[in-house]
Amino acid sequence: MSVLLVEDDASIALVITAALEAEGFGVTHCETIAERDRLLSERSFAALVTDVMLPDGDGIDTLATVHSRFAKMPIVILSAQNTLDTAVRATDTGAFEYFPKPFDIDELARTVRQAVGANASAAEAEEPAGEGLPLVGRSAAMQSVYRMITRVLRNDLTVLILGESGTGKELVAEAIHQLGHRRTGPFVAVNTAAIPAELIESELFGHEKGAFTGAVARNIGKFEQAAGGTLFLDEIGDMPMQAQTRLLRALQSGTIRRVGGRDEVRLDTRIVAATNKDLEPLIAAGLFREDLYYRLNVVPINMPPLRERRDDIEALARHFLQLAAAEGLPRRQLTAQAGALLSRQSWRGNVRELKNFIFRLALLAREEMIDADALAPLLPIDQPGDAAAGEQGADLDAAVRHWLAAAQPASGAIYETALAAFERPLFATILRETGGNQLRAAQALGINRNTLRKRLGDLGLDPEHFARRI
Repeated sequence: MSVLLVEDDASIALVITAALEAEGFGVTHCETIAERDRLLSERSFAALVTDVMLPDGDGIDTLATVHSRFAKMPIVILSAQNTLDTAVRATDTGAFEYFPKPFDIDELARTVRQAVGANASAAEAEEPAGEGLPLVGRSAAMQSVYRMITRVLRNDLTVLILGESGTGKELVAEAIHQLGHRRTGPFVAVNTAAIPAELIESELFGHEKGAFTGAVARNIGKFEQAAGGTLFLDEIGDMPMQAQTRLLRALQSGTIRRVGGRDEVRLDTRIVAATNKDLEPLIAAGLFREDLYYRLNVVPINMPPLRERRDDIEALARHFLQLAAAEGLPRRQLTAQAGALLSRQSWRGNVRELKNFIFRLALLAREEMIDADALAPLLPIDQPGDAAAGEQGADLDAAVRHWLAAAQPASGAIYETALAAFERPLFATILRETGGNQLRAAQALGINRNTLRKRLGDLGLDPEHFARRI
């Protein structure tokens, strides 16, 4: 079997050729689109591996024609232009896989083997939708996000976006909507944490006239407002338990019933949810339904914090300066040294904090060209340790408040009830990390082994269960 490799960098071509030959392929190498087309017209190939930027043009632009002529030949795309636009364009061509440079050569070779084995065929390419994409960044962490986004554009699988506050979870949801097949429908965003618990069902599912005091007319909820499009449920970890039950029922049945109504309304809505909470501890504490978690977590997308994608900070800063200028603020530019200084900051509030700072910088800076000396006095003071402790404390405080509201323990028994609710997930976590080894678990907890054994019996936790899972 022969693979056609289109790559104008000789050193990269040499490495790829060696890896594919080790997989048992013969490799024919060329450097231009014209050579590619000539070779394809002369002989057949089991797969095509192609770079994007080639000496005589954009390799993606012409792949639609290649697909129409060789529908069964899988295509793997390589690119140093590591943007969401490129990832989406690659997917729109029907490519089997897209690899941003630099890539794992062994993974590339395995992918070509899988592609040939699957004898992949793709649908005709759609018009690329690259303008106005909301996400910025070419770091390895963002490449993983882009690849996950492209995998859900042609289906309606439920997506759960996970990440700290300010990382851009809503931007990912918007990208999935704008680039997907539902882009002509509405995009409806709901912050479930901002809606009072007693109103959330009415907001999501709507209500009929007279359903409750003040319901003077029928109200169409967010699910129906998003018909034909996408419903984005933000801060899903803060949703009240009763509303979680209704949401689960809607996801399972594909229908909703308005508050006070009798008729079932069929749904035609894609669901994208997001949270900045770790849901598994909330599940263990009885604050989040485990079955709802599995319903939402069909395709998880993890948004990296800005400290894990420092290579993107300077590009984001320049992007935000352009946005600030477009909104009427003075036009500013950054020197390379100023960009490097921004990249060394921790940005505890992630992209949101960086954006707000850049807008403030555009207003306060005295010169159009901002250098490191002018930037330094305006930077926030980094206190990463204090910030991490504050975030963790806030999460724990919120979990306790959620637990109290949901469990409603009897007065006089709150301490014992809360302690039991906390002990079970705590002991389960330690047992999971120690592989069910009671001695190590007791040492980690700082308690006697006999005490641990007794508490495990009281809580119904079997250490052997965790040993089998390691």
